[in-house]
Amino acid sequence: MGLSIAVVALSACSAVGVNTDPKNGYLPEGVTEESQIVENLWIWAWVAALAVGVLVWGLILWCMAAYRRRKDDDGSLPVQLQYNVPLEILYTVVPMLMVGALFYYTQDATTKLQDVSQEPDQTINIVGKQWSWDFNYVDEGVYEAGQMADLDGKEGAEKDLPTLYLPKGERVEFVLTSRDVIHSFWVPAFLEKMDVNPGIVNRFQVTPNQTGTFQGKCAELCGAYHSQMLFNVKVVEPAEFDKHMADLKAKGQTGLLDNGLNREKINPRDQDLLGEDDSARTSEEN
Repeated sequence: MGLSIAVVALSACSAVGVNTDPKNGYLPEGVTEESQIVENLWIWAWVAALAVGVLVWGLILWCMAAYRRRKDDDGSLPVQLQYNVPLEILYTVVPMLMVGALFYYTQDATTKLQDVSQEPDQTINIVGKQWSWDFNYVDEGVYEAGQMADLDGKEGAEKDLPTLYLPKGERVEFVLTSRDVIHSFWVPAFLEKMDVNPGIVNRFQVTPNQTGTFQGKCAELCGAYHSQMLFNVKVVEPAEFDKHMADLKAKGQTGLLDNGLNREKINPRDQDLLGEDDSARTSEEN
């Protein structure tokens, strides 16, 4: 019964429009090379938890059977033991080892997911704002300015959302910045999210390995219209990505939109990405 409830709860928590699979613990289907790291940690953590649960349940049932009241029981208490040093050591050391192992593998996965030492094929500055997103394609020198979602209850509203284009098979580095308050950049199909903080530059890298259109949203309560801070992610073949970049240039959306950051707090590498020569940064900023 408990397992059934857990399965239903996990499936209910999956993002709308994202497929889930029992094989990966009912997580959304990952569409990046890095998502396998999250899936492995999630699944093996549940396997370990289940093993501990089976052991504890087994011991409880064994105690219930071995020490149940019998017909010939005279009502006297069993032998009382005040101390059992080996047992006390066991149930102190074993949980510490379990917590240590969980910490080690979690930290190992986190380190791999946050590794930005590799040179990316594309660098995209994600700019959070109340209540939408701007995308600066740094290497291509073009941008996309987003508007807040107009959720009127009718179908097709997602077509008007800002759309982030990513090339399949290429390593992409996201440089996350905010113009106002704390946001959180979340694409459920990436199995990753990261905070977008004013005055701080966060970054992570992904390598999309599956084409398609996926949902993105803000995962940090950021004001009255937080729920409408939505966007699309479109993973396409490199040729189609290049075509979209050319289309943005043809529309005149060249340069980088202003971030409104305090650049004194940005390291030299970030100054290169978010530099001061903003001649093309326009009034389309919201």
